[in-house]
Amino acid sequence: MTASVTAQSAICIGSRKSQLALVQTHWVRDQLQQHFPELALEVKTMNTQGDKILDVALAKIGDKGLFTQELEDEMLKREVDLAVHSLKDLPTNLPAGLMLGCITERVDPADGLVINEKHRERQLDTLPAGAVIGTSSLRRLAQLRHHFPHLSFKDIRGNVNTRLAKLDAGEYDGIILAVAGLQRLGMGDRIHQVIPPEISLHAVGQGALGIECREGDEAVLQLLKVLEHGESRDRCLAERAFLRELEGGCQVPIGVNSELEGDDLTLTGMVASLDGKKLIKDSISGKREGAESLGRELAEQLRHQGADEILATIFAEVGRG
Repeated sequence: MTASVTAQSAICIGSRKSQLALVQTHWVRDQLQQHFPELALEVKTMNTQGDKILDVALAKIGDKGLFTQELEDEMLKREVDLAVHSLKDLPTNLPAGLMLGCITERVDPADGLVINEKHRERQLDTLPAGAVIGTSSLRRLAQLRHHFPHLSFKDIRGNVNTRLAKLDAGEYDGIILAVAGLQRLGMGDRIHQVIPPEISLHAVGQGALGIECREGDEAVLQLLKVLEHGESRDRCLAERAFLRELEGGCQVPIGVNSELEGDDLTLTGMVASLDGKKLIKDSISGKREGAESLGRELAEQLRHQGADEILATIFAEVGRG
């Protein structure tokens, strides 16, 4: 460990208070503790705007730092040294003075269907007409409407346990959640169907953790090197560049998929209208060292196919946040 790190009395890690956020933050803390047993590590928790407003659809309250701003404010005030995020929640443009310090190894980034017991013999494509599917994601909503127009969709908010309770009580026939979140919570047995990318491209960064810190904080950046996963980093940087180029926040119907084979990276991107009737999808391949430029190029390809017009309509309907 560098002298600058050992001289620091403690590292404070910021986290949301949700169960999933704490599981992820404690994993990061424990990994750092294993590598640096002499380092004092503490966790500071707080509620973000996205945690506090649960009676309004996410798209209606904006996407600019919805689950990150309070943590970022604490870092800028030097009350917190780093913050652990689900990377899909971290905006692609960060506040001045902050940076994405590390991307951890990604787990399955797919979306998953969790079903009410009465439909346990069914899959998405065999659910009856009018079956109610819960999701708070416009990305999931648009793609599922495109593929399954016979289903009904209803917004759902709250933490994972709250959503599962609503499902089990019969308010929904099924709900869509991230496979990674359920697995991290030890609830992988609730995943009824892993939705293939042909049906639902996942959110940018889904399945990976993003650790944010102050720019130039070399002591913290040295610590985070032990958690960086090269393949996950390159895939996620390509995805984030694609999203940034389209000026899309987490609450617009933009989905991705990325695959690495050796040094070859293939990125697929999608933009859809809210009703699912317009869906543009394309792919690009190249070398992983040019990951971010591939993301930007793919965004330009989709622009030529009408992505800007679709997004302009959506921004007019739900606002930019």
